[in-house]
Amino acid sequence: MKHNSDIDKFTLNRYFRYLPVVILLSLLLMACKEMPVGGEENPIENLHSASMDNRMHVKAAPHFIVGEGASIQDAVDMAGAGGVIHIKPGVYWQSVTVVHPNVRIMGLKGPGGEQVVIKNPGAVNNGINVRAGADNFALSHVVVEGFNRNGVFLIDVNGFDIRHVTAQDNLDYGIYPIRSSNGSVSHSVASGHADAGFYVGQASDIKLTHNVAFDNVIGIEVSNSDDILVSHNQTYNNTAGILAALLPGRMIREANRITLRHNQVRDNNLPNFADHGLAVGVPKGSGILAVGIDHSLIEHNTVTGNHFLGIALASSLVLGQLAGFPPEAFADIEPNPDYVRIEKNTVTGNGTVQPDLPFPAVDLLWDGSGSENCWDKNTYDSSVPEMLPACMK
Repeated sequence: MKHNSDIDKFTLNRYFRYLPVVILLSLLLMACKEMPVGGEENPIENLHSASMDNRMHVKAAPHFIVGEGASIQDAVDMAGAGGVIHIKPGVYWQSVTVVHPNVRIMGLKGPGGEQVVIKNPGAVNNGINVRAGADNFALSHVVVEGFNRNGVFLIDVNGFDIRHVTAQDNLDYGIYPIRSSNGSVSHSVASGHADAGFYVGQASDIKLTHNVAFDNVIGIEVSNSDDILVSHNQTYNNTAGILAALLPGRMIREANRITLRHNQVRDNNLPNFADHGLAVGVPKGSGILAVGIDHSLIEHNTVTGNHFLGIALASSLVLGQLAGFPPEAFADIEPNPDYVRIEKNTVTGNGTVQPDLPFPAVDLLWDGSGSENCWDKNTYDSSVPEMLPACMK
């Protein structure tokens, strides 16, 4: 028979044995509850306190949900490295700068398809501004509109994934990674830019796939970059559909291993509305322009309905000539294309309008510059020269 004192000891022992479990469960329950961010001195608290449904609240740190009227920038800053920012549908008159690694920004769609639209609040250069150190960045399902220079701008970023992003009516570029590497831009749309809708500059190991570009001076541009894949994109109603180029005055002075594959490049006959730089020399009615690039491949593209040129391979000096730049401006690069293969493309219905330029309107054009360039198994109606060098197996 147990005495009361024995029972008390037994009860106490059992209590203390399970006390840590009880404490742990209590902490987990508290962590799962939605909580406001910060104290009275924190502006996020003021935004949050207005309405839990349409302002900002913590879902499970470092996850944040931003509602219309709240600051995306504040959420990004508070989340820090590894933060995940979900944005509710609505119009956000603001810009965002990211400096921490592993940040993901994701727009949410409304029940009627409403989108997240990020607009220029006034005289701001970049909509989404991703800086050095913000490696492994991800952005999806947002519209970025009306900024003074670029919609989405990345510089010195290693690792990024941009998908289902629409960039429209920004002044210079839509989506623009520069000096960046190991990234992809896919299933996105760019329109209304006075330079390029999608522009990859001085970069390496980038993929541009399944994108759409229209109403830009240049739909897709790749310059001074290595190991770039441009595949399964659509470009139409631009001044030029795709430009792959080696340009002067850059830190990187080579352009190698650029692959243009399975793109649809049609009806790029928009008048050139660029007002500065080499872009002013891009001729209206151009499909694919490859100038100065080396060791590159252009294959399995469908290029049609471009009034001036289908696919043109030329020296970078040609683009400079058209833009009014003197040859000495290209002294820091070797401007001629070498080891470029152009094969298995369908290039028909181009070259139907001869502009006032010193080059003929044709499906395939080569200015004769460079060495070891070749053409093989293309379908076309006209070319200059009439006999293009064949590729050796």
